[in-house]
This record gives sequence, C-alpha cells and structure tokens, in this order.
Amino acid sequence: MKKTGDLEIDGERLWDSIMEIAKIGATQKGGSCRLALTDLDREARDLFVSWCQDAGCTIAIDKMGNIFARRQGSDPDLHPVAVGSHLDTQPTGGRFDGVYGVLTGLEVIRTLNDHKINTRHPVEVVCWTNEEGSRFAPAMVASGVFAGVYELEFGLSREDEDGRTMGEELTRIGYAGDQPMGRPLHAYLEAHIEQGPILVEEEIDIGIVTDAQGQRWYELELTGKESHAGPTPMDRRQDALLAAARVVTLINDIGLAHAPLACATVGMMQVHPNSRNVIPGRVFMTIDIRHPDDAVLSKMDALVRGGIAEITNTAGISHDINQIFYYAPIAFDSSCVRAVAEAASTCGYSAREIVTGAGHDACFVAHAAPTSMIFIPCIDGISHNEVEDIHPAWSTQGANVMLQAVLSKAEQIAS
Repeated sequence: MKKTGDLEIDGERLWDSIMEIAKIGATQKGGSCRLALTDLDREARDLFVSWCQDAGCTIAIDKMGNIFARRQGSDPDLHPVAVGSHLDTQPTGGRFDGVYGVLTGLEVIRTLNDHKINTRHPVEVVCWTNEEGSRFAPAMVASGVFAGVYELEFGLSREDEDGRTMGEELTRIGYAGDQPMGRPLHAYLEAHIEQGPILVEEEIDIGIVTDAQGQRWYELELTGKESHAGPTPMDRRQDALLAAARVVTLINDIGLAHAPLACATVGMMQVHPNSRNVIPGRVFMTIDIRHPDDAVLSKMDALVRGGIAEITNTAGISHDINQIFYYAPIAFDSSCVRAVAEAASTCGYSAREIVTGAGHDACFVAHAAPTSMIFIPCIDGISHNEVEDIHPAWSTQGANVMLQAVLSKAEQIAS
C-alpha cells in the first residue's frame, strides 16, 4: 500500500478536463454560460457522465436530475463518501465555479484507479442540478430536495421566465432520473474556489471551511401609477422606480450597518413599462441578505421589511415582498472539517479556517450528511464574472487535499 502522503493527483489531467468543459458555453470574455437544464448543460452533463463511465463508475440519476457516479468500495453495505458540486453557471459566469468541485471528485477517482487503491467505503462524484438559481429560483433547489429541505413537487415545479418548469426541462434534456430522492452518505466533501479575496490576499493555499453564512432571498414588487413624463407634476407622481432606488439605498445601508460580516444586495430589477417618457408604474426587484449569525440575520430581515414599508407609504405606492429562500447559518461537521485540516497538513500546504459567504450545495447536504468544504484561492477574489480565474497550481493543491480527505473518510485498505 502506498503511503498516503506520497499520493498526488494528476494536476495536468484535472486542468485539461476543466478547460474541456469550459468550451461548452464559452463566452467571448473567457467565461462560461451554461444555464441549468439548457442544451449546453445537457452537453456538459453528457461529457461528465462519459468520463465517469470511462473511469469505471456506475451512474445513477435521481428525480431532480442529480447525477451520482460511484466507484465501488470493498464493503458494498457501507455508505459512500461523496464529492461534488455543479456544472450549471451564471449567465456571465466563470470557468471554475462549481465545475472545479465536480471534476476534482472525478480526478480523485481517476487517481485511485491509477494507483489501484481500494477503499472500504464507495466513493461517489455528485453533480447537483441548478445550484446557481439563475434560471430557476431558488438556488440549490435540487440539493435542497435531496436533503429534505424542499418537497420534490416544489423542485420540479420551479419555472423559468418563459414558464418552463424544471420537471419539463429535465425530461426534455434526458436527465429526469428514476432514483428516489435522498440516499445515505457517510460523508460529503465539496471543493470550490473561494469567490472572495481572503486566501489570495493572505497568500494561503487552502481554506478549511467551518461554517456557512445564513441567507435570505426576497422578491419585491413595487406598484405605483404610470403617467406621462411631461405633463405630470413632480409632486403628484407615484414613481415606482424612484421608490426602488430608495430601496436599493436602504439595502446597502443595512449591509454596511452590520459590516464586516453582513452582505446585502439588490441584484435584479425589471422596470415596467420601461419607456423613456412614461413614469414607471411597476418595478420587480430581488434582495439578498447574508450573515453568519442567525439573530443578526433576523434583525436585518426586520429592517428590510420595515424600511420598505416606510418608503412605500411615504411614496404613496404599494408593495408585495415575498421571501423565496432561507437557510440558517450552518456549522459544518467537526470530523469532516478535521479531515480537511489534516489533509492540508499531510500535503504540506498553508491553510486557515474560513466561513463561506456564498451558498453552496454543501449547505443543504449538511442537513442530511456529515459535510465540509475545501476552498482554493481565485485571482483578485472575483467570481460570478467571466474573468474569474485561478492558477493551475491552486487547482492541483485543492484536489490533493480532497484526495487525502477522501482517503481518510473512505478508509484506504491494503491492496
């Protein structure tokens, strides 16, 4: 049996795989656009499945389209150690968000095959459906159904802007699986770019993710009165866009008031009728607030709701606010966190504990299985952007840590 510390993944093979997937939905600025359950998403899924089959994995697909590629262990009665993330992207996304975690899992299996290493527990690579939530809201809906956070019917009934449901699109692209939702996991590990500046600015190789911020997402509709931009006096207007601008300022102020851990964002806005000489009568917008302390997150929620009520009352318009997504702050499993820390030490990499400010499938899977995450740096901390980038060495380091953590949790045995 090879010494654990002597094992390394094939960094060049991993990088080549990432670059190959990046060709699917490649954008002019060097990023990726593969919205969930589009033809491009199907193409990426098909390629991933073919690679997993080439590595000797068996494939199972559940009713939300989550893909599980299994390398069998020596004891078929044991639950698998799963590694995964997602292949869907933002409309102007990067080449590494999500994809890196999926292909890191595949590279771990390829490396186990290369060295003829047996594990007691099976090892699975998971590709979760619609993590981003950019086509079907909310985010992470399929891992949420897997973990029992959402009902299956809720997940399948999510609609895009054109009224197409996730269930319909899963059937259309051939990924409406027959496996039941939920399967027992011995552990779940997810590798990801940090999507923030801490690791790169501190020149740290590995982030040991201990906790995840809580999040609340809202959809807000403001309704005023459309009228002519010329004849309507300024003091008699019911301008929904003006109220929306004040809401944007409100949300930003709430985030700043609870810094440095809080984040508050208006990310999407639709103005109606969107004509240059008509006072806007209706605005739809989204709000995203985050904090690692649930009590503070609840306080921010109250400030959002109270502030919007005050703005709309003053402006003489109505509002409808709907919270569409919430999860409380999450502390990841201590044994899995420790496995990541010990793996980084075994590999000789610098590491620090870190809290994720972004949502990940791991945040929902943690409700169903012991879970932790591995972060690697990204250049300038930029993500959800076509210029998102990493160095190949960072990719290799994160995958080496994942290999060691998987060997620890899956229990390497003598060949």
